[in-house]
Amino acid sequence: MITNLQFKIKKPIDVVFDYLSNMQKFVSVHPVIHKIENVSTNNYKVHETLKFGLIPFSFTYPVNIECNFENKSICIKATVLKLNKIKMNFILTQENEFTTISEDIHFATPLPVKWLMKKIFKTQHALLFKNIEQL
Repeated sequence: MITNLQFKIKKPIDVVFDYLSNMQKFVSVHPVIHKIENVSTNNYKVHETLKFGLIPFSFTYPVNIECNFENKSICIKATVLKLNKIKMNFILTQENEFTTISEDIHFATPLPVKWLMKKIFKTQHALLFKNIEQL
């Protein structure tokens, strides 16, 4: 399943690229990720807490990130709970003082949760880019 999202924020493209490619900056603006540990070059362990109603659900998962500064693209690959493979491709473009973020999210999971994952990502990433814009 592929989900396409698009966001437009009033921030320079280099600032947005920096917050998406630098995991310590990324964690500072992400709404549900509260810690990111560097494991090796381009590999991280992410600590996340989601709330389902009033019940928090915390978990960790490995992430690999590949960045291309020349074409302003970032690819983040994650395997959540050993079953859910997620690949997020971000492509940034600049129009005057605005940056447009085009995001393709690929989900591969045997569980019947793709609709829920799509909803969670849409909400989380809207908040993520709002947080970057408000810096």
